[in-house]
Amino acid sequence: MSPITTTAAIKRNEERLERPFDPHEQVRRRAYELYEQRGKEDGHDLEDWLQAESEVVQPKTNAATSA
Repeated sequence: MSPITTTAAIKRNEERLERPFDPHEQVRRRAYELYEQRGKEDGHDLEDWLQAESEVVQPKTNAATSA
């Protein structure tokens, strides 16, 4: 990794630590990742959103209930 890439990664991590967990934002980002992985093919927005929601929100819920 180049020093610029490393610096950018550190900055992103610091920004994440400063912000409280925002499940809507995390789901939105993950859904967009799924859209990109599909080759930006339209028509799967609800499917991507629901999958992202299950990946982002449910693990946090399960961890909270098992603690």
